[in-house]
Amino acid sequence: MSNSPATGNVTGIGASVRRREDFRFLTGQGTYTDDINRPNQTHAYILRSPYAHARIKGIDTSAALAAPGVVAVFTGQDIAADKVNGLPCGWLIHSKDGSPMVEPPHPPLVLDRVVHVGDQVAVVIAENRDQAKDAAELIMVDYDELPAVTTSTAALKDGAPLVHEQAAGNICYDWHLGDKAATDAAFAKAAHVTKLDLINNRLVPNAMEPRAAIGEYDRATGDYTLWTTSQNPHVIRLLMGAFVLGIPEHKLRVIAPDVGGGFGSKIYHYAEEAIVTWASRKIGRPIKWVAERSESFVSDAHGRDHVTHAELALDADGKFLGLRVHTLANMGAYLSTFAPSIPTYLYATLLAGQYATPAIYAEVKAVFTHTVPVDAYRGAGRPEACYLVERIVENAAREMGIDKTELRRRNFIPPSAMPYDTPVALQYDCGLFEKNLDQALELIDYKGFPARKAEAKARGKLRGLGLASYIEACGIAPSNVAGALGARAGLYESGEVRFHPTGSVTVFTGSHSHGQSHETTFAQLVSDRFGIPIENVEIVHGDTSKVPFGMGTYGSRSLAVGGSAIVKAMDKVVNKAKKIAAHMLEAAETDIVFDQGRFTVAGTDRSLGIGDVALSAYVPHNFPLDELEPGLDEQAFYDPKNFTYPNGTQIAEVEIDPETGVVRIEKFVAVDDFGRVINPMVVEGQVHGGIVQGIGQALLENCVYDPDTGQLLTGSYMDYCMPRADDVPSFTVQYHEEAPCTHNPLGVKGCGEAGAIGGSATVMNAVVDALADLGIGHIDMPATPERVWRAIQGASVPLAAE
Repeated sequence: MSNSPATGNVTGIGASVRRREDFRFLTGQGTYTDDINRPNQTHAYILRSPYAHARIKGIDTSAALAAPGVVAVFTGQDIAADKVNGLPCGWLIHSKDGSPMVEPPHPPLVLDRVVHVGDQVAVVIAENRDQAKDAAELIMVDYDELPAVTTSTAALKDGAPLVHEQAAGNICYDWHLGDKAATDAAFAKAAHVTKLDLINNRLVPNAMEPRAAIGEYDRATGDYTLWTTSQNPHVIRLLMGAFVLGIPEHKLRVIAPDVGGGFGSKIYHYAEEAIVTWASRKIGRPIKWVAERSESFVSDAHGRDHVTHAELALDADGKFLGLRVHTLANMGAYLSTFAPSIPTYLYATLLAGQYATPAIYAEVKAVFTHTVPVDAYRGAGRPEACYLVERIVENAAREMGIDKTELRRRNFIPPSAMPYDTPVALQYDCGLFEKNLDQALELIDYKGFPARKAEAKARGKLRGLGLASYIEACGIAPSNVAGALGARAGLYESGEVRFHPTGSVTVFTGSHSHGQSHETTFAQLVSDRFGIPIENVEIVHGDTSKVPFGMGTYGSRSLAVGGSAIVKAMDKVVNKAKKIAAHMLEAAETDIVFDQGRFTVAGTDRSLGIGDVALSAYVPHNFPLDELEPGLDEQAFYDPKNFTYPNGTQIAEVEIDPETGVVRIEKFVAVDDFGRVINPMVVEGQVHGGIVQGIGQALLENCVYDPDTGQLLTGSYMDYCMPRADDVPSFTVQYHEEAPCTHNPLGVKGCGEAGAIGGSATVMNAVVDALADLGIGHIDMPATPERVWRAIQGASVPLAAE
């Protein structure tokens, strides 16, 4: 175990190399979509619905069209007349009865009915953005407001307003996973059953850079170009070209330049991308659209939003017998690209957690409401699963009078059981769960907690300690499994490694970097393998015209899948370089050994550097050209056999002021198993960021709709509370590399989401632990001061008597 940055000139695997991309980011020299301007460019402004549900009786755009600077105004009727299709969903889920999920159309601009506040009604294109925005206010829309419903429980009630006529009862699908009979049998013999109702609160993603898009059509060639803030440029090209606009893929180039964060919310294909691309051809000029921050609140896909009832059956010794889960998942008004998969295959399959629970049965009902669509947000399904499992385990320990750590130990899947098939369709390849717990307990000084709690009580404070032992399925792939589960695309990754004649290397990767440090970490892989300076390696991503193909960055897949594709491409380069070296050294190819950047004839001192071989590859004067092609440029696609399973234990210690309800996090430790670590400093940074997002959900962030009108009440930073530096402590983060992933060539597991997956459960367990002496067994997220104070006031055990 080590978290110490490497020193000296070490730049290969395991070194804490400083991020190469930081110079341009920290000096304001990055190139984001809003930094790009095209000749003769126009600007778009989207007119959005002020109502959650309304019929459009008419739209009058004449005044807007006559406004200064306006080039064009388009409505849904214009798009439909041009035979533009709706936005497709990338995942198909089947209900228990085998019927496919209900997929209502999702037009880029609505035709006759809006179904959430922020729905796209019209687009105004003008010479500048202010003119477009001013003109949009002149559009007269005759709305007939209709009743709206914003929560999944309300949407399922008899007589609830229908979001889509084809979705009876507002149900998208009614899905299940696991063995119901076996689970019922487990509960029948249980000595104790712990029950818990939870709400996993809806979140609004808030990347530093709002979404933006520029569409440009070239009349001379018939080519389209889209610059967009995307985590997934190739998939955007595929979805928009093939399914929305009907453009041949080779005529559409999608560029995702520097992107200021995504956290999942920029994976998807959004209407604005299709609108500016389509309209650029209609007006014959480039069109730029940049979201305002308040616009992002009602147009970017939200995250989470589960309502769950869970039951855990245990025997008299505290061994888990069965887990039964019923979840309502709010889909919002439309199906976003990956939305159906989040509460099913990215949530229910993780309900085993780190435990050998013999029987699990989960039912998930997906529900349409008049709210912004929901999709993947950092962790995507895994935080929801971890929160459920770790909250109910914590409560079970308290109810049975078993120490929370001891109950976990009794039920951990031991290393000797690996590979382990869970009852919910996954096979864990490896994991040292008890080791993570032991290290985390030592770091937090678990034995000293009672004394700290007593000291806090003497000061009139409530102190609690909570932990979460999380596991996640990452490295999203493989294609055959994903396809069997409903994915409408493959989930592999591509890599191309191109040696230049002078020995430098360009790597083209299908995964996209929007803060994850690919330009550093991927370069370390290449530097390490080829024995060349890291400065001689360039990483290219985010441009469909340069990269062979890609499935983007999400689900902690960049290194496990994208990095593995680069490794395979490097293997091909080495294999070809051996042929060239053999020719140059006049030896048999089988006698050539490659190590530390040199090709050597085995058993001799005759050798060549890889730079010499690269130069020869491009100056093949003496090549046997019928046997050996010039050039040194190879590409590979990598499709793994299984997910990866990062895991760990996080522990938080909190103190609550009972007079104000304010929760202060005093300590937070995390011990993680990410498999092999390429850059410890980058990993630590990713963990820090993830933990803060987990804390944000636990204590601060919450998306609130008015239940009567469907208006978003938390539509700005005045109402939606993001975590700040003074809301979090200094974290203690450690990792070990003793259980590398067994099925990718790097042994990596992924680290980008771990903090967010365990963070909220850890903090909430600590909050409930602090309140437990008052008879409080649960409190919903976020544990705001007001919510905590009210819980204390309504506690079954009054504070004074405690």
